[in-house]
Amino acid sequence: MTATSKELKVVLAQPRGFCAGVERAIDIVERALEKYGAPVYVRHEIVHNKRVVDTLRERGAIFVEEINEIPTGAVTVFSAHGVARKVEEGALVRELGVIDATCPLVTKVHKEGRRYAEKGYDIVLIGHIGHPEVEGTLGQIPGTVHVLSESEEVEKLHVTDPERVAFITQTTLSVNDTKDVIAALKARFPKIIGPDTRDICYATQNRQTAVIEMSKKVDLLLVVGARNSSNSNRLREIGENFGIPSYLIEDATMFDPAWLEGVNTVGVSAGASAPETLVQETIARLRDYRTVTVETLDGVEENIHFKLPRDLAEVPRPKDAMKSWAVETV
Repeated sequence: MTATSKELKVVLAQPRGFCAGVERAIDIVERALEKYGAPVYVRHEIVHNKRVVDTLRERGAIFVEEINEIPTGAVTVFSAHGVARKVEEGALVRELGVIDATCPLVTKVHKEGRRYAEKGYDIVLIGHIGHPEVEGTLGQIPGTVHVLSESEEVEKLHVTDPERVAFITQTTLSVNDTKDVIAALKARFPKIIGPDTRDICYATQNRQTAVIEMSKKVDLLLVVGARNSSNSNRLREIGENFGIPSYLIEDATMFDPAWLEGVNTVGVSAGASAPETLVQETIARLRDYRTVTVETLDGVEENIHFKLPRDLAEVPRPKDAMKSWAVETV
C-alpha cells in the first residue's frame, strides 16, 4: 500500500516497553537454555507477551500451567509474577531444578506481607483478583488477606482488629491507581500501616506519567501490549480518561487504518512486557498509510538492572538474546 503525502506525527512515550524485572525474567530463561539446553520448563507465561513467549518456545522453553505437568527433576523457571508457597513445595516434591525469575519488587511485597502477618495484622492487598501476581502473593502470606481494587470496597471490609490493619499493593498498579483506595483505608482505619509510596513499582509509575504527558499532545493513543497485561490496560485507560481514542494492540496487525481519520498526531507507548520491536513494527505499519515523522518525548531514563541468580550470572548471553529487542531503532 502506498502512503499518502499527508504527514502523520508519531510521538513515542519515554519510557515505554521492557522494565528491569521483565528483562531479568527473559534473560533468565535464555541463559538457562544456554546453560542446560532444551527443554527448560516455565510455569505460566514468563511475562505477558505473546511474541516473547513464542520466541522462547521456539528456542526450547516449554510453558506449563501447573507443576505436575513438568517431568521429575527438570529445570524449571518460575515467572516474573511470582508463585505461591504451595507451588514451591510442589517443586520440591518433584525434585525440580528451580530458577526463580520473580521480579525483585514482587518478592519485596511478599516479604512485607509476611512481616505484617507475623505481627498479627489483617492485610489488605490492593490488586486484581485472578492476576498471577496477586495469586502468588496470596499464597506467600500465612495470614488473613483481603483483596480489593476499588475504594468503594473498603466499607465492606470485616477485620479482626481495626487497629491492626496493614496494606500492600500489586506492583503493576501505580501511585495514581492506589491513592483513592489507600485514602479510604486510612479514613476507616486511622492506624493502618503500609509501605512508602516509593515502594510502588517504578516502571508502572514512569510509564503512566509518560502517557499522561503524551495524552495532552496527541489525537490518538496506541498502546502496544497484551490484553492480559494489567499495566498495558491501564495505559490505554489513561488515554481514554483524556478523551482521546485509545487502543491496546498486541502487534501491528491489530491496527485499523480507520483510526487515522481526522488524526494528525499519534501517541505510541508500550506495556512493561512489550519488546521494542513491536513498537517499531507499529510505526512501520503507520508508514503504510501516511508519511510519518517520529518524535520521542523527554522522560525518565531508566537505568535500573536487577541481579541474575548466581548460577546464571556468568553464563554468556546468547547472541540472539531478546535483550536487543529493547533497543530503540527509530
